[in-house]
Amino acid sequence: MATTTQNPPELTSVQALVQLLRGRSYEEIRQRMYDNPPGSPWWAACKTELDIRNSERTATALTDTARVSDKMRLSVDHLERLTETLLEITNDMVDVVRGVRESGRRMELATYVMVAATIAQLFYIAFQVLGKR
Repeated sequence: MATTTQNPPELTSVQALVQLLRGRSYEEIRQRMYDNPPGSPWWAACKTELDIRNSERTATALTDTARVSDKMRLSVDHLERLTETLLEITNDMVDVVRGVRESGRRMELATYVMVAATIAQLFYIAFQVLGKR
């Protein structure tokens, strides 16, 4: 920082100016900084205040980013659990569908057997009736 190379009276005045700039807007501080020559107490105070504010904003942004990152990690973990559950349920459904398909094939075969038995009985009855005549 530029204030570390200054002598104590200038350092004290820079600190006082920084305190004076605390409630000012960014635009006003920047304007004062550009209005004063580099190295002057006003310029150093403005630079220090802007650096402090930027550091505070960076710290706040990092904290917010960490919170969002934690929330995203929790959301990803939750989605992974949901995906695993969905995969298990889908596999169970596949097993059920396979069972239904096999049952349908057995039912189809049983239907063919019943139709064949019915036709055979009809032929048997027809031969019995025609045989008595």
